[in-house]
Amino acid sequence: MEHQPQKSGRIQLDPDNVEQGLSQLVLTVIELLRQLIERHALRRVERGNLTDEEIEKLGTALMNLELKMEDLKEIFDLDDEDLNIDLGPLGNLL
Repeated sequence: MEHQPQKSGRIQLDPDNVEQGLSQLVLTVIELLRQLIERHALRRVERGNLTDEEIEKLGTALMNLELKMEDLKEIFDLDDEDLNIDLGPLGNLL
């Protein structure tokens, strides 16, 4: 029987399945960084600080990163909800 992550909005660190909880935590951090990079890139584009070539490269890099994240979520049987961990009184992370 394969372990399915619980949809509680919390990182699951089950002693019998540490890999799943660790992959959830790592992918959550990566997704947070990906979103921050994307927002920063959009601000740079809006300010006009980039050439057309730089915008093209940046767009391609961001699309590739998003595709890779989708691949990793599939490999580790996670979805967007699993990466949006509950920070208690601070609300959800993503």
